Amino acid sequence: MGHPLWVVIPAYDEQRSIGATLHRLTEQTDTAFTVVVVDNASTDATASIAAGFADRLDLHVITEPVKGTGAAADTGMRYAIAHGASLLARTDADCLPAPGWVAAVRRGFAGGLRMLSGPLRPRADEFPLRWWEKRLLPAVVSVAATFGRFRPGNRDAAYVGPYVMMPGCNLAITAELYEAAGGFPRTRIEDVHEDRALVNRVRKLTRDYGLRRDVLVHGSVRRLRAYGLVGTLAWYADHRYTPDRVDIR
Repeated sequence: MGHPLWVVIPAYDEQRSIGATLHRLTEQTDTAFTVVVVDNASTDATASIAAGFADRLDLHVITEPVKGTGAAADTGMRYAIAHGASLLARTDADCLPAPGWVAAVRRGFAGGLRMLSGPLRPRADEFPLRWWEKRLLPAVVSVAATFGRFRPGNRDAAYVGPYVMMPGCNLAITAELYEAAGGFPRTRIEDVHEDRALVNRVRKLTRDYGLRRDVLVHGSVRRLRAYGLVGTLAWYADHRYTPDRVDIR
Protein backbone atom coordinates (compact mmCIF):
# COMPACT_ATOMS: atom_id res chain seq x y z
CA MET A 1 0.00 0.00 0.00
CA GLY A 2 1.25 3.48 -0.81
CA HIS A 3 0.69 6.90 0.69
CA PRO A 4 -2.81 8.41 1.06
CA LEU A 5 -1.96 10.89 -1.72
CA TRP A 6 -1.26 9.47 -5.19
CA VAL A 7 -0.17 11.24 -8.38
CA VAL A 8 -1.58 9.73 -11.57
CA ILE A 9 0.19 10.24 -14.91
CA PRO A 10 -1.38 8.89 -18.12
CA ALA A 11 1.27 8.54 -20.84
CA TYR A 12 1.32 7.64 -24.51
CA ASP A 13 4.58 7.69 -26.50
CA GLU A 14 6.17 10.19 -24.11
CA GLN A 15 9.75 8.89 -24.05
CA ARG A 16 11.03 12.41 -24.75
CA SER A 17 9.12 14.06 -21.90
CA ILE A 18 8.22 11.67 -19.12
CA GLY A 19 11.71 11.64 -17.64
CA ALA A 20 11.52 15.39 -16.99
CA THR A 21 8.07 15.03 -15.46
CA LEU A 22 9.16 12.29 -13.09
CA HIS A 23 12.39 14.10 -12.26
CA ARG A 24 10.33 17.13 -11.22
CA LEU A 25 8.34 14.88 -8.90
CA THR A 26 11.59 13.78 -7.24
CA GLU A 27 12.16 17.46 -6.43
CA GLN A 28 8.88 18.04 -4.61
CA THR A 29 9.10 19.72 -1.22
CA ASP A 30 6.43 17.29 0.05
CA THR A 31 7.60 13.75 -0.72
CA ALA A 32 4.80 11.79 0.98
CA PHE A 33 3.08 10.57 -2.17
CA THR A 34 2.94 7.60 -4.51
CA VAL A 35 3.08 7.83 -8.32
CA VAL A 36 1.31 5.63 -10.83
CA VAL A 37 2.27 6.00 -14.49
CA VAL A 38 -0.36 4.53 -16.81
CA ASP A 39 1.30 3.48 -20.05
CA ASN A 40 -1.45 3.83 -22.65
CA ALA A 41 -0.11 1.16 -25.03
CA SER A 42 2.92 3.22 -26.01
CA THR A 43 5.02 2.12 -28.96
CA ASP A 44 8.21 3.62 -27.58
CA ALA A 45 10.29 3.44 -24.39
CA THR A 46 7.83 5.36 -22.18
CA ALA A 47 7.24 2.48 -19.75
CA SER A 48 10.89 1.53 -19.34
CA ILE A 49 11.97 5.14 -18.80
CA ALA A 50 9.27 5.53 -16.15
CA ALA A 51 10.29 2.29 -14.45
CA GLY A 52 13.81 3.67 -14.17
CA PHE A 53 12.59 6.10 -11.49
CA ALA A 54 11.57 3.32 -9.09
CA ASP A 55 14.65 3.97 -6.95
CA ARG A 56 13.75 7.67 -6.54
CA LEU A 57 9.96 7.57 -6.25
CA ASP A 58 7.33 5.35 -4.66
CA LEU A 59 6.31 4.28 -8.14
CA HIS A 60 3.93 1.94 -9.95
CA VAL A 61 3.91 1.53 -13.75
CA ILE A 62 0.78 -0.10 -15.16
CA THR A 63 -0.73 -0.52 -18.63
CA GLU A 64 -4.07 0.51 -20.10
CA PRO A 65 -4.39 -0.99 -23.58
CA VAL A 66 -7.50 0.99 -24.55
CA LYS A 67 -6.27 4.16 -26.23
CA GLY A 68 -7.54 7.35 -24.68
CA THR A 69 -6.56 9.97 -22.13
CA GLY A 70 -9.84 9.46 -20.31
CA ALA A 71 -9.44 5.70 -20.21
CA ALA A 72 -5.82 5.85 -19.05
CA ALA A 73 -6.47 8.52 -16.42
CA ASP A 74 -9.48 6.66 -15.06
CA THR A 75 -7.53 3.42 -14.86
CA GLY A 76 -4.81 5.19 -12.90
CA MET A 77 -7.25 6.84 -10.52
CA ARG A 78 -9.07 3.61 -9.79
CA TYR A 79 -5.82 1.69 -9.40
CA ALA A 80 -4.67 4.26 -6.86
CA ILE A 81 -7.94 4.03 -4.94
CA ALA A 82 -7.75 0.23 -4.92
CA HIS A 83 -4.27 0.52 -3.41
CA GLY A 84 -5.24 2.85 -0.60
CA ALA A 85 -5.37 6.37 -2.07
CA SER A 86 -7.77 8.80 -0.43
CA LEU A 87 -6.41 11.86 -2.25
CA LEU A 88 -5.72 11.90 -5.99
CA ALA A 89 -3.71 14.32 -8.11
CA ARG A 90 -3.16 14.15 -11.85
CA THR A 91 -0.60 15.65 -14.12
CA ASP A 92 0.43 14.67 -17.66
CA ALA A 93 3.63 13.19 -19.05
CA ASP A 94 4.56 16.40 -20.91
CA CYS A 95 4.17 18.64 -17.85
CA LEU A 96 6.36 19.94 -15.03
CA PRO A 97 4.64 20.42 -11.68
CA ALA A 98 6.22 23.23 -9.64
CA PRO A 99 8.40 21.98 -6.77
CA GLY A 100 5.71 22.97 -4.28
CA TRP A 101 2.84 21.41 -6.27
CA VAL A 102 2.18 18.39 -4.05
CA ALA A 103 2.39 20.54 -0.91
CA ALA A 104 -0.05 23.04 -2.43
CA VAL A 105 -2.46 20.28 -3.39
CA ARG A 106 -2.38 18.98 0.16
CA ARG A 107 -3.06 22.49 1.53
CA GLY A 108 -6.03 22.78 -0.78
CA PHE A 109 -7.54 19.59 0.55
CA ALA A 110 -6.80 20.64 4.14
CA GLY A 111 -8.63 23.90 3.44
CA GLY A 112 -11.84 22.05 2.64
CA LEU A 113 -11.72 21.68 -1.13
CA ARG A 114 -12.67 18.28 -2.51
CA MET A 115 -11.50 19.08 -6.04
CA LEU A 116 -8.98 21.71 -7.05
CA SER A 117 -6.73 23.03 -9.78
CA GLY A 118 -4.50 26.00 -10.46
CA PRO A 119 -2.49 27.92 -13.06
CA LEU A 120 -1.07 26.30 -16.19
CA ARG A 121 2.01 28.09 -17.49
CA PRO A 122 4.26 27.29 -20.47
CA ARG A 123 7.36 25.18 -19.86
CA ALA A 124 10.56 26.62 -21.25
CA ASP A 125 12.85 23.60 -21.34
CA GLU A 126 11.52 21.77 -24.43
CA PHE A 127 12.78 24.34 -26.92
CA PRO A 128 13.36 28.10 -26.91
CA LEU A 129 9.99 29.75 -26.45
CA ARG A 130 8.96 32.50 -28.83
CA TRP A 131 7.79 35.63 -27.03
CA TRP A 132 4.21 35.10 -28.16
CA GLU A 133 4.17 31.51 -26.91
CA LYS A 134 5.10 32.66 -23.41
CA ARG A 135 2.02 34.85 -23.39
CA LEU A 136 -0.37 32.80 -25.45
CA LEU A 137 -0.61 29.57 -23.44
CA PRO A 138 -1.99 31.44 -20.40
CA ALA A 139 -4.17 33.48 -22.78
CA VAL A 140 -5.56 30.35 -24.43
CA VAL A 141 -6.37 28.88 -21.03
CA SER A 142 -8.05 32.14 -19.99
CA VAL A 143 -10.12 32.35 -23.18
CA ALA A 144 -11.15 28.70 -22.85
CA ALA A 145 -12.16 29.28 -19.23
CA THR A 146 -14.24 32.31 -20.18
CA PHE A 147 -15.88 30.49 -23.08
CA GLY A 148 -16.62 27.59 -20.75
CA ARG A 149 -18.72 29.74 -18.46
CA PHE A 150 -21.07 30.54 -21.34
CA ARG A 151 -20.95 27.19 -23.15
CA PRO A 152 -24.48 25.70 -23.20
CA GLY A 153 -23.26 22.30 -22.02
CA ASN A 154 -21.81 23.91 -18.90
CA ARG A 155 -25.07 25.67 -17.98
CA ASP A 156 -27.76 23.49 -16.48
CA ALA A 157 -30.13 23.72 -13.54
CA ALA A 158 -28.70 20.44 -12.25
CA TYR A 159 -25.35 22.08 -11.48
CA VAL A 160 -25.04 23.23 -7.86
CA GLY A 161 -21.87 25.25 -8.47
CA PRO A 162 -20.35 27.47 -11.19
CA TYR A 163 -18.23 26.23 -14.06
CA VAL A 164 -14.49 26.34 -13.36
CA MET A 165 -11.89 25.25 -15.90
CA MET A 166 -9.58 22.61 -14.42
CA PRO A 167 -7.07 21.19 -16.92
CA GLY A 168 -6.47 17.48 -16.50
CA CYS A 169 -2.73 18.05 -16.25
CA ASN A 170 -3.24 20.05 -13.04
CA LEU A 171 -6.13 18.56 -11.15
CA ALA A 172 -6.68 16.97 -7.75
CA ILE A 173 -9.74 15.35 -6.22
CA THR A 174 -10.63 13.25 -3.20
CA ALA A 175 -11.08 9.55 -3.90
CA GLU A 176 -14.55 9.69 -2.36
CA LEU A 177 -15.70 12.45 -4.72
CA TYR A 178 -14.04 10.85 -7.73
CA GLU A 179 -16.02 7.65 -7.22
CA ALA A 180 -19.25 9.47 -6.39
CA ALA A 181 -18.96 11.53 -9.59
CA GLY A 182 -18.23 8.50 -11.77
CA GLY A 183 -14.66 9.51 -12.58
CA PHE A 184 -13.19 10.51 -15.91
CA PRO A 185 -15.17 9.25 -18.91
CA ARG A 186 -13.17 6.48 -20.55
CA THR A 187 -12.77 8.34 -23.82
CA ARG A 188 -10.18 9.59 -26.29
CA ILE A 189 -9.15 13.23 -26.07
CA GLU A 190 -10.32 13.78 -29.65
CA ASP A 191 -13.82 12.70 -28.62
CA VAL A 192 -14.32 14.36 -25.24
CA HIS A 193 -12.32 16.68 -23.00
CA GLU A 194 -12.35 14.31 -20.04
CA ASP A 195 -11.29 16.98 -17.56
CA ARG A 196 -14.28 19.18 -18.44
CA ALA A 197 -16.57 16.17 -18.21
CA LEU A 198 -15.31 15.35 -14.72
CA VAL A 199 -15.74 18.96 -13.58
CA ASN A 200 -19.35 18.91 -14.75
CA ARG A 201 -19.99 15.58 -13.03
CA VAL A 202 -18.64 17.05 -9.80
CA ARG A 203 -20.74 20.20 -10.20
CA LYS A 204 -23.87 18.10 -9.83
CA LEU A 205 -22.74 16.92 -6.40
CA THR A 206 -20.97 19.73 -4.55
CA ARG A 207 -19.68 23.30 -4.48
CA ASP A 208 -16.50 22.25 -2.66
CA TYR A 209 -14.16 22.79 -5.60
CA GLY A 210 -12.02 25.68 -6.75
CA LEU A 211 -8.74 27.14 -7.98
CA ARG A 212 -5.60 27.87 -5.96
CA ARG A 213 -2.83 30.09 -7.25
CA ASP A 214 -0.15 27.96 -5.58
CA VAL A 215 -1.15 24.75 -7.43
CA LEU A 216 1.13 25.46 -10.39
CA VAL A 217 2.05 23.27 -13.37
CA HIS A 218 4.10 24.16 -16.44
CA GLY A 219 2.74 22.55 -19.59
CA SER A 220 4.03 21.86 -23.08
CA VAL A 221 3.36 24.38 -25.86
CA ARG A 222 3.81 21.73 -28.55
CA ARG A 223 0.09 21.68 -29.38
CA LEU A 224 0.00 25.48 -29.59
CA ARG A 225 3.04 25.39 -31.89
CA ALA A 226 1.55 22.64 -34.09
CA TYR A 227 -2.05 23.88 -34.24
CA GLY A 228 -1.41 27.63 -34.23
CA LEU A 229 -3.36 30.09 -32.10
CA VAL A 230 -6.69 29.86 -33.93
CA GLY A 231 -6.51 26.07 -34.18
CA THR A 232 -5.64 25.71 -30.51
CA LEU A 233 -8.52 27.93 -29.43
CA ALA A 234 -10.87 25.98 -31.69
CA TRP A 235 -9.54 22.68 -30.32
CA TYR A 236 -10.39 23.67 -26.76
CA ALA A 237 -13.74 25.09 -27.88
CA ASP A 238 -15.49 21.74 -28.30
CA HIS A 239 -13.08 20.45 -30.94
CA ARG A 240 -14.25 22.88 -33.58
CA TYR A 241 -10.81 22.12 -35.01
CA THR A 242 -9.46 18.59 -34.90
CA PRO A 243 -6.29 17.86 -36.90
CA ASP A 244 -5.63 14.58 -38.64
CA ARG A 245 -2.85 13.93 -36.13
CA VAL A 246 -3.94 14.68 -32.60
CA ASP A 247 -0.96 13.16 -30.79
CA ILE A 248 1.74 15.80 -31.22
CA ARG A 249 5.18 14.49 -30.23
